[in-house]
Amino acid sequence: MTEAVTENPGTQAETHAFDAEVHQLLKLMINALYSNREIFLRELISNASDAIDKLRFIALTDAELQASVQPPSIDLSFDAEAGKLVIEDTGIGMTRDEVVENLGTIARSGTARFLESLSGDQQKDAQLIGQFGVGFYSSFIVAEQVTVETLKAGQSADTAVRWQSRGEGEYTLETIERAGHGTRIVLKLSEPHRDLLDAQRLRSIIEHYSNHVAFPIRLEQMVAATEDAEETTELEQINDTQALWTRPKAEIGEQEYQEFYGGLTGDFEPPAIWAHHHVEGTQSYSMLLYLPSRAPFDLAWNRDERSGLKLYINRVFIMDAAESLVPRYLRFVRGVIDSADLPLNVSREILQDSPLLSKIRSAVVRRSLDMLEKLASQGGEVWDTVRDEFGNVLKEGIIEDPANRERIASLLRFESTQIHDEARTSLADYLQRAQASSNESDEDGTDKPKQTIWYLLADSRARAL
Repeated sequence: MTEAVTENPGTQAETHAFDAEVHQLLKLMINALYSNREIFLRELISNASDAIDKLRFIALTDAELQASVQPPSIDLSFDAEAGKLVIEDTGIGMTRDEVVENLGTIARSGTARFLESLSGDQQKDAQLIGQFGVGFYSSFIVAEQVTVETLKAGQSADTAVRWQSRGEGEYTLETIERAGHGTRIVLKLSEPHRDLLDAQRLRSIIEHYSNHVAFPIRLEQMVAATEDAEETTELEQINDTQALWTRPKAEIGEQEYQEFYGGLTGDFEPPAIWAHHHVEGTQSYSMLLYLPSRAPFDLAWNRDERSGLKLYINRVFIMDAAESLVPRYLRFVRGVIDSADLPLNVSREILQDSPLLSKIRSAVVRRSLDMLEKLASQGGEVWDTVRDEFGNVLKEGIIEDPANRERIASLLRFESTQIHDEARTSLADYLQRAQASSNESDEDGTDKPKQTIWYLLADSRARAL
């Protein structure tokens, strides 16, 4: 039975826009989008970096603007007594209309629109980070009031704008004067978050999330009084603008690689081996992997710990690599992965599945096994140490990674009744000896199976023998 559908010619479909309760939307973003309050500083510094990079691009084709551009910097200062934190940059700044568009419209990203205006080659060269248009609002996680003062590069000082809001759905806007181009953000922190107003705490957050941002990040420091001068303040650069993994391998010496490893891991011993690769194409990424010389004490049982491999997006720290980037049996690998193309959720705290993600994971596994195979072929004390430190964990890969089972099996070493002292045998060597023994048995007329592996489980060699 077919049901007939009739239309009333006197009625028309109506189109309606979604309504939004702005106050509730802001509240949801502030309290539910980000899991860690410290991320607000990463987001504001990333926005400042984008603003400086935009100005750099525009000034390349505008000689008049280029002549007036100030040196790039992102400066932080704070007043613990007043509960205020200030982040100021020498970026491109904003006009009044752009302030309304970018700050007065939630989820409108000036960075995303700017990227769309660039050619393909220019997009690859741009080190722009924020593309969702919500990072700025993370400031309300810790602030009860946010004030933004900004002047667009190339505009007169009396066209600067001040934007102010308490994150409750409304904001004020006024015209002010400002001496130089760029943006100054003043956060009045709420009482529970004023513990962040400490030089060492701020330094720690910046070094964790933004240490390799391409532009200088300077933090105001107190300078103790002397006989000749009173107590004063000065700006000290605290980030390393040269991300080692972004540089060509030919420019980096062995000492630099080892020093970077020490700073990355806190390990006082040099790494056993490392691998540095740049992958170019429609989707690009950089990878710097290390194999440590020694295992952490809890490596065997702490199978979910994979904090040694760090993920960056355009040199901004996002997360310690999850299982989507490194399997459990390689949790001892240390290093950095940096890509501009990996998809993240809005808060940039969760990786989304993508073909590039699978490609990078495969590359991590392949390069890690390459390093282990290189050490195994060289032999010697370094390989013996790595074998003893990580061999048992590597065995987990036989079960967890069927695609690489043969490669992993070739790296495993075992005790043998035919091998003495501290040496170990590989499965290939064992089978070769077993084959030779079987051939000898065939010659004397006995019939014994070939290619058989005999094993005995024990908690020590002495107990097994």
